[in-house]
Amino acid sequence: MIFAVDGRKVFAATGGQPVRTDRPVAVFLHGAGMDHSVWTLPSRYVAHHGSSALALDLPGHGKSEGPALTSIADMAAWVVRALDAQKIARAFLIGHSMGALISLEATRAHPDRVAGLMLVGFAPRMPVHPDLLDAAKRNDPKAAELIASWGFGPAGQVGGNQTPGLAMLPLGVRLIQRAPAGTLHADLAACDAYREAAVPTVPVLLLQGTADRMTPAKGAKAFVEQVAKSDIRMLDGIGHMVMAEAPDDVTTALRDFIRA
Repeated sequence: MIFAVDGRKVFAATGGQPVRTDRPVAVFLHGAGMDHSVWTLPSRYVAHHGSSALALDLPGHGKSEGPALTSIADMAAWVVRALDAQKIARAFLIGHSMGALISLEATRAHPDRVAGLMLVGFAPRMPVHPDLLDAAKRNDPKAAELIASWGFGPAGQVGGNQTPGLAMLPLGVRLIQRAPAGTLHADLAACDAYREAAVPTVPVLLLQGTADRMTPAKGAKAFVEQVAKSDIRMLDGIGHMVMAEAPDDVTTALRDFIRA
């Protein structure tokens, strides 16, 4: 699907089905330097099982026009404008990594627009190592290699893909390297600058890998445990790239969350 926000082209995957606002709507938000394609399986499942899916490419990512936005608050405000453009009054926000921060910030600013949050590979603060920021600023391909190497759990380091013949690590590197120049740095700098979000009042599901080295589980669990209605699901041996490493667990958790 192609539509416009702020006069610029936006692309969103809808799981092969039109968005219907008379059903629950799941809005998927990707992480730094990524795009809608990380949500291919869960968005298709949602779209074909009684709900609607909108997997957005943020500005300057994937097929959406740039430039990339430079703060989590600006990204969150943009997401709300995207909901307005699609006449979606209220949605479940499903965010991975940076997308989780965007989801939280959108909820803080517009709690009436959010039915619930599913936070995947999350931490309430996401400081970024200066060397990684520097590599991303220089558009050095090593930045993508660092993120992928830190991002995958043990199985992902040595293949690990459920599709025969495909390996997770090189696919992760390629995904990030195809982002337009400057986009990854803008994303990482926005994450680094963001201060811990307010605890949301809407239901929250945390899906976190025990082997996540980029957003360790301890801080994520402590944050989500403060939420009045929360569910925490830990995935043994899974790293930060949860959707690639544990696709069935993501789909099951999402199904249960939207139906709850």
